Amino acid sequence: MSPIPQVDKSHYQFGKYAFEGRFVSYYWQLKEVLALEPSSVLEIGVGDRVFGNFIKNNTPVSYTSVDVAEDLQPDVVGSILKLPFPDKSSDVVCAFEVLEHLPFEQFNSAITELCRVARTHVVISIPHFGPMFSFSFKIPFMPEIRLAWKIPFPKKHVFNGQHHWELGKRGYSVKKLKEVLQSHGQITKDFVPFGNSYHHFFIVKKV
Repeated sequence: MSPIPQVDKSHYQFGKYAFEGRFVSYYWQLKEVLALEPSSVLEIGVGDRVFGNFIKNNTPVSYTSVDVAEDLQPDVVGSILKLPFPDKSSDVVCAFEVLEHLPFEQFNSAITELCRVARTHVVISIPHFGPMFSFSFKIPFMPEIRLAWKIPFPKKHVFNGQHHWELGKRGYSVKKLKEVLQSHGQITKDFVPFGNSYHHFFIVKKV
């Protein structure tokens, strides 16, 4: 069954959707994708368009967006479970804070589609629930020292109308998700940004 829109365009209004940590995530989205030096990028889920607008307006990279919600006016309307693109049609395919909107039983099918359409890499981020212990120390003329780690807190997930699951909650471990990703390629990096402990990034290289 194809996913259906869960929110309308008003969901992405500033002050309602955007917060400081989300802009930390935008920085890492752009940093990690552009570090792969793609000539083309496909983004599934347009959100508030910060990532896509930067790519289109500030880089020579060819950018295409796809979303199931027509009112968000993506370049192409389509489902992540059946992307309307040929194999290896974009260098990098990304989906930021998208996959949790599907039941976890569809996660493997969605990753299969992302990898099918990608030529070199798939970049995703997933909500990672749980308290975070962090420490930052900076003195003049010296590099900043940052330490952070998640504190295990396996709470049961309850569907809230949008997220069917989240990493860190009972039954959704990072190890479980990695096993699925590793069946499709090599995980070259996974991390939680210091400034936003709720978003966990994974970069998968096709092999």
